[in-house]
Amino acid sequence: MKPITIGDIQIGPGLTPFIIAEMSGNHGQSKEKAYRLIDAAAEAGAHAIKLQTYTPDTITLDCHDREFFIEDPNSLWKGNSLYNLYKEAMTPWEWHKELFDYANEKGLLAFSTPFDLTAVEFLETLNPPCYKVASFENTDHAILAAVAKTGKPVIVSIGMASQSEISESVEVLRENGCNDIILLKCTSNYPANPLDANLKTIPHLSELFDCHVGLSDHTPGVGVAVAAVALGATVVEKHFVLDRSGGEVDAEFSLEPNELKLLVEETARAAVAIGKVNYGATEREKASLVHRRSLYIAQDVKAGDVLTAENLRSVRPGLGLPPKYLPLLLGKQVKRDAPKGTPMSWELL
Repeated sequence: MKPITIGDIQIGPGLTPFIIAEMSGNHGQSKEKAYRLIDAAAEAGAHAIKLQTYTPDTITLDCHDREFFIEDPNSLWKGNSLYNLYKEAMTPWEWHKELFDYANEKGLLAFSTPFDLTAVEFLETLNPPCYKVASFENTDHAILAAVAKTGKPVIVSIGMASQSEISESVEVLRENGCNDIILLKCTSNYPANPLDANLKTIPHLSELFDCHVGLSDHTPGVGVAVAAVALGATVVEKHFVLDRSGGEVDAEFSLEPNELKLLVEETARAAVAIGKVNYGATEREKASLVHRRSLYIAQDVKAGDVLTAENLRSVRPGLGLPPKYLPLLLGKQVKRDAPKGTPMSWELL
């Protein structure tokens, strides 16, 4: 599968995983904090910063009861209406350009998730290098068609989507001109339990849809992301926050800066470690062969002496005959003197 280029970064199998730091609403409506989050993402070594582009009125209705009110006792946002939650979590549109520009200055790619068609139109004025479609919008064919028509790579989280729904989404993207598609395995639960990650889906996704694949991860820590890279994920997206105790809307399932740095380092290490099928000593292992076990004369012997378990032993280093020959050699006579520490060889018999 050919690599996908986003900005100046190539993404694909065998390459360093593309790490997206998701700011979401973790700026807490503080532009100064948003700038600090960008600084932290750059210092951690992330490749991109991602925003979310919506207003309460473009993502839901100004209703505060029934299904528009969050009553789920397990929800982080219990007791809030969708409208008020999104009002608290949104990134003001007037911030976008300066945050994008600042991220670029810091060496980060900057892009966003649009949640309706007006957001796509607005983001196009900022010329982002790609688009992200969220799990809850992955069945909205109008949004998919709109981002596909920009001609830019599209990243889609597939949380909750069935195979047929993913197939329809991919078809919409391709029919509207997008061939650079990255599907992210995602568990749309906050925070997510690693038991629900089902990472074996990652290679299956790639095979089924002939797409690049990755992970949008809401589990604690970095272990699930590292495992995903080992299974073929080339992109990892994680929410991050300056301080998980700060009370921001997504803080509880977000990484702190030191953890984001760990994510960057460990996923890169996992990608390198995949390597290829290999047996025998690697180039760097060859120097260690000398330290294997082998057969050595363990006591001084004279010509004509018989080899016994006391005077012939399997020890380190590895310059003598392999230990597998010990039963064959016991009881045999040596034809010349050999002091303790002599590597055993056929020439001694």
